[in-house]
Amino acid sequence: MTEDPLASNLANWESRVPVHVASDAYDLDRFVTDPHHLSGVVRDDAAALGDLTGSRVAHLQCHIGTDTVSLARLGAEVVGLDFSPSALLVARDLAARAGADARFIEADVRHAAAALGTGYDLVYTTVGVVGWVPSMAAWADQVASLLAPGGRLYLRDAHPMLLTLDETREDQRLVVTHPYFGDGRPQRWEDETSYTGDASAISSPVHYEWHHPLSEIVQAVLDAGLRLTRFVEQDTLDWAFAPWMETDGHGRYRLPEHQRPLVPTQFTLEAVAPDGSERAGG
Repeated sequence: MTEDPLASNLANWESRVPVHVASDAYDLDRFVTDPHHLSGVVRDDAAALGDLTGSRVAHLQCHIGTDTVSLARLGAEVVGLDFSPSALLVARDLAARAGADARFIEADVRHAAAALGTGYDLVYTTVGVVGWVPSMAAWADQVASLLAPGGRLYLRDAHPMLLTLDETREDQRLVVTHPYFGDGRPQRWEDETSYTGDASAISSPVHYEWHHPLSEIVQAVLDAGLRLTRFVEQDTLDWAFAPWMETDGHGRYRLPEHQRPLVPTQFTLEAVAPDGSERAGG
């Protein structure tokens, strides 16, 4: 491998920013004109997140800040972290124009605790985040370091089983093509457009993703000392993984009805950091 996967990924995300800023999928102006507007991602999670009033929230891999602003609108004292300087320029501008009290820090998620400090009530990260992380164990250790005693992790992402499928098949059959179990090495991808569905080409199409099976994700969280409190597998997704996925009428995508029982499309995981009594063995 002659390319640096992490450098390629940064260039890739930098090149997505202008496409996403102009995209109806993110609809940035709606956050400015409607003070109650939430991103579709946070709107889906709001009931599970509960009342965030006064909560200290770390939003990891926040991109251009639409979810971070939405968390602020739920009452959180929120800081977003991302490694893309261009994305964070957009995020800060969006927060200012939307009147949202949200801060943004530029750093690699592998160094989140050093960048953000500790004592957070909630670490929130969702939708298209796991595959960009080389080591789930290191990632989970960062999450554990960020959380206050009794603080919680909320993670929602595409299901690893879905990502093994060949999404390019014209016959729409569910065929496993990519490995389910990762070996620590990233897969190289080259996509000329982004996941928003816009026709605009991205200037740095090469990126690398690491595949993590569900067992690795869950075990990393447990090994970091967190206690699993909720885990569900679901049949919707926030983007069209395959062109034959159908909209559900609420901004999400699903496999056709006859395929839905066959493959989960996403998972949600919640876990909590031990409080003082648990650390003392109580």
